[in-house]
Formats: sequence, C-alpha cells, structure tokens
Amino acid sequence: MNPRLAAARALAAVLSGKASLNSSLPAQLDKVEERDRGLTQDLAFGTARWQPRLDLLAAQLLQKPFKAADADVQALLLVGLYQLFYTRIPAHAAIGETVGCVDKLKKPWAKGLLNAVLRRAQREGEELLASMERDPVVRTAHPRWLQKSLKAFWPEQWEAICAANNAHPPMILRINRRHHSRDAYLALLAEAGIQASACQYSRDGIVLAEACDVRGLPGFADGWVSVQDEAAQLSADLLELAPGQRVLDACCAPGGKTCHLLEAEPGLAHMVAIDLEAKRLARVRENLDRLKLDAELIACDARDTASWWDGKPFQRILLDAPCSATGVIRRHPDIKLTRQAEDIPALATLQGELLDALWPTLEVGGMLLYATCSSLPTENTEVIDAFLARTPGARELDLATEAGLRQPHGRQLLAQEGGHDGFYYAKLIKIAASRG
Repeated sequence: MNPRLAAARALAAVLSGKASLNSSLPAQLDKVEERDRGLTQDLAFGTARWQPRLDLLAAQLLQKPFKAADADVQALLLVGLYQLFYTRIPAHAAIGETVGCVDKLKKPWAKGLLNAVLRRAQREGEELLASMERDPVVRTAHPRWLQKSLKAFWPEQWEAICAANNAHPPMILRINRRHHSRDAYLALLAEAGIQASACQYSRDGIVLAEACDVRGLPGFADGWVSVQDEAAQLSADLLELAPGQRVLDACCAPGGKTCHLLEAEPGLAHMVAIDLEAKRLARVRENLDRLKLDAELIACDARDTASWWDGKPFQRILLDAPCSATGVIRRHPDIKLTRQAEDIPALATLQGELLDALWPTLEVGGMLLYATCSSLPTENTEVIDAFLARTPGARELDLATEAGLRQPHGRQLLAQEGGHDGFYYAKLIKIAASRG
C-alpha cells in the first residue's frame, strides 16, 4: 500500500472520532512495505501535529467543506498539505503520489479536486498561511479551545508550551538501578558511540542526542535500561519507598512506573498494579518480564475497590490518573484532534472519584502520589484542592524536587523542548482514618 494512503486511512479514523493513531495506525503499517513504514508513521503523526493549521488552510482552498462520509478524502488532502509544507519531499512527488491514492478510495470525483487544491496550495499556500498568522490557531497549530485554555492558565508560558508540543520529543532513558549506576551506563553508551547526557531532575534519567533503535542500546534485552520520559521518572523518588511496604500502582498501563518502583526499591513486600483493561495489562507484563520483575496485575475499575482490594492497607499509592494528556501532545499529536473542551470537566470528576475510592485503601501515615500528564490546572491543582477540602484526614506534603512550577497544590511541569514532558505531581499523607 502507498504510505500516503495508509497514513490517510489511519488519520480518517481519528478525524471520524473512531480511534486514536495508536489504535488505527498499526493495522495500516502492516499493509505497507517495511521500507515505507517510517515514512507512513511520519506522515500520520506529522499531519496530526499540524492539523489545526493545515485544516484552516484547507478551508481557504476549498469551496465547501467535506461531508462526514468523506473523511478519507479530507485526510488525504491534509497528508498532501503536510508533505508540501513540512517535508523535503519534492512537490511534484507529493502531489502526484497523493492524488494517485484516490483511485483506491473509489471516489473518482475527488481526484480532480485534490489535484487542483494541492497545486493551488503549492502556488499560494505560503502567502495564504502568512495572511492567517494573526489567528493563534494557525500560529500555534493548536485547536482553539486548547490554545485559549493554555493562554488563560499560563499567560507567560503558553506560547512556549505550544512550541514544545509541536517539537519532536527527545528519546529519554531510565537506567535500572539494579544493574548499573547512571554514570556507568553513560560510559557504556559512550563506548557504543551513542551520545547522551544526564537528565536534570531524574537521577535515573539519560537523554540521547539522537533517537535510536532500542535494540542498539547496551543491555536493553537484559533489562539494563528502559525508555521513559524524565517527568514520569520522578514518581519513584517522590513516593519515598522503603523495604517491606505494600504499594499500589493505580491506572498502571503501560507499566513504566510500575517497573521503576520495583527497580528503585527491591525490598517492597508487595506490588499491586491495576488497570481498567486486561489487554493493556499485557503490555505491563511484557515490561515486567523483560526486566525480570513481578507484580500482581489486576484488570478492574480502580473505583470499585470491593472487586479487587483484599482489605490490607497500602503504605504507598501511586495514582497516575486518566487525563487529557495535554502534557504529552508532542508524543501523541492526535490529542489535538481527539480531545474536546467538554472532556476536561468529566475527566476532573473521574479523577476526584478515583481519589475518593482509593483513599480508604491507604493506611494512616501512608502516602498517595497523585500524577497526571496534563498541563491543565482543572485536572491538577484544582482536583487536589477539592479533595483536601472534603477529606479532613488528608494533608499535603512538599515535593522533594525543583522540577516544574509550584502551584497552590503540587508542582506543574510544563513540556520543555529537548527536555521533559508536561506532568503534574501532588503528594498527600493520611493523618486520620475517618473523614469526619
């Protein structure tokens, strides 16, 4: 299959609200030649990254918008525009190959339309985009609701956040303390000719100068190292783990933090890791097996404690709550297409419900670390503020990190170009069992 068609079909599922790229793209990648898979992935993710900008440009070039049933044609047009403005693919090839894909869509009317629109974009696109730059959606390539939210919450940082969201993320590693120190592994990387440096905030973090195939990393198959963003690595030290503790990792998939907690404290008495879907736990088990670690994995709704909790209290809980993922847009750019403004209050409600449900499973004196990969205070400090107000037995603790910005509650890490993702942490201690 032509990589442009594969990318467009994956994107069409996203535009139709039926899937994310993580779920729609793998099936399409299986249909293209192995040598074209990198291009297919770049076309899909790159088009999603710049979609808000490209979509407004397309509206200027089209006489009328596409019907819902023609999301595949719309996606193919966006893939063509992405090639013209954001790749080094020659314009004649970008246009010719993209228009040629229409034959597979069985919509012959679209061939002349795509050809005319893409050729006009080649001639007039730069001028049109320049005339639209005053629109912050065009300038930042973020949907209007998100651009407005970031500007309202982060008036001094919002443009830098958008720029970081549009940049390609660095590849960051987490060394396994059970095998090597960070300095020792940096030396191994140097011997292998891989340029890397220590992360600023995570003591286990290493940032590579250039991304590489994990199979080329020293000892990857043997569990010496994993791929994980620096912001997500902070949880292991912030939890203040100690031998003999029972630990719960709620909403654990894909398991990076589960594994890191076990690496950081080999003496834990028991690790319980839960997630809503059994198929997501399969990835957690794969990560545990590669690292030769073990945890009790349970597929369940964390809020339904009667279905999974054995009544024995935990000394530590990590709640990496479901969220808008607005802090990791650079890794999942289709978030710009799949998230809507109305999702945020519903997510905040879910986050509060998870806190309320898990709090009784924590022993008095125990700690709960609340985390999200969101950049929106609605899901972060405001959720913690509301929880503390209704939970007399909860108190907030300071976080032992200089990462991010201090908030009314917790600390907010904003996505950094060349650095960590957007993330949020708050730490709570249980000082009394009763809520009254």
